[in-house]
Amino acid sequence: MVWKLAACFAAVLLVFTAVLGGVYAAVFRRHTIQLEREAMEQQAVSIAGTLASFEEGGGVGMGRGGRGGYGAYLRFLDVLTTAEVWIVDTDRTLIAPGRDPASGGALPPGAEEILTKVLAGQRTYGEEFSSLLDAPALTVGVPIQTAEGVSGAVLLHSPVSGIDTAVARALSVLWIGAAAALLLAGATAVLLAWRFTAPLERMNRTALRLAEGDYTARTAVDQGDEIGQLARSIDLLAGRLKAAGEQREALDRLRQDFFANVSHELRTPVAVLRGSLEVLRDGTVFEPEEVASYYDQMLAESRQLERLVNDLLELTRLQDSQFRLEMEEIDLCDILRDAVRAIRQTARKKGVEVLLNCPEEECLVTGDYGRLRQLLLILLDNGVKFSRPGGKVELELRDTQEGRIIQVTDRGQGIPPEELPCIFDRFWTAHSPGKGNGTGLGLAIAREIAERHGAKLRAESGQGRTCFSVCFAR
Repeated sequence: MVWKLAACFAAVLLVFTAVLGGVYAAVFRRHTIQLEREAMEQQAVSIAGTLASFEEGGGVGMGRGGRGGYGAYLRFLDVLTTAEVWIVDTDRTLIAPGRDPASGGALPPGAEEILTKVLAGQRTYGEEFSSLLDAPALTVGVPIQTAEGVSGAVLLHSPVSGIDTAVARALSVLWIGAAAALLLAGATAVLLAWRFTAPLERMNRTALRLAEGDYTARTAVDQGDEIGQLARSIDLLAGRLKAAGEQREALDRLRQDFFANVSHELRTPVAVLRGSLEVLRDGTVFEPEEVASYYDQMLAESRQLERLVNDLLELTRLQDSQFRLEMEEIDLCDILRDAVRAIRQTARKKGVEVLLNCPEEECLVTGDYGRLRQLLLILLDNGVKFSRPGGKVELELRDTQEGRIIQVTDRGQGIPPEELPCIFDRFWTAHSPGKGNGTGLGLAIAREIAERHGAKLRAESGQGRTCFSVCFAR
């Protein structure tokens, strides 16, 4: 690309030089001819004025005889001027001192036209005498004005070859300068092309490293033009790929932990079921009461398995972005009352009292009624489960500047500070004493429900008091 850019730059410079040289040659030649014509016209006017003074003193015929000052002036005209001088009378006869046009043949039609204009009293110029002079020439014609009128014409001829030679010399100087400029411009073009392609090469290497999975690669290009914008886009892509890679690794670890936890949770009930079935099949127990006890145990483990599978399916659905909730405008007070009615029977069996405190006015939010009720039942069930017999679980709804806040508070065994950051992880209660027959997925499901509603689920525990709060932003 460097050499391509340099070649293109050189080609453009050559075309520019050729066009500039052509225009310069035409303008220079025209200007030079204009200056030469003005100088010749001044000389012709001076000669015509001198001849007119001689004419008024003695006549042209006397001049042709060579007598007096008129003849001497005619003889010295070729010395006095650098151009060839013709003096023609009104009969189109060459007087002196140039070539006799009769010796070279008749005047060309163009020459007759010039003589006609000059003898009519006009100043004119042209190149019609070139054929008579055997070389390209510029002719200037000036009438000889006397008191009686036009008595003749002064024609000055200057070869154009000198003008062409001057133009050629000027063009040669121009081409030498253009060649030197081309060399310097070529070196500059190579340097500029290299500086232009160097960041592209760095971006290419960065893209290759990204394709190989090295998301730490960066272009290190800091420019304010379009190349800099492209480099920043590549660096931004690299950063996002790195973040996506880290997220993928975290998801892989989470998936492995999830499978490990599921395997751990399934191993115990499956082992109990298998052991019970083997005992019943082998006939090791035969007493009706013992057989009934094994059946009860197998039924309990089957229910635990069913509960675990249902919770896993529920959590999977909530984590799926394609799973849509039935969002509508609902009253949080209605959900709180419904959840308290549903949990009171369980709380009554353990001797735990459930207290409800919510405002009289409506507290409207946009959400899924069934899912929010499920969230509250999970929090209330945990509060009842870890409360001591005779304890209380308080459910309160408050309207604050931060938003509408639901709090579930119990005064049971509390949560150790070191475990508090992990309580919303899957299967957390699998390592918690007094977990009862839970699956360890309840709080994880509750967090997913809160996040799908744009709410924040937090937990605080200390001095035998545990409080879960759900905050719905305004």
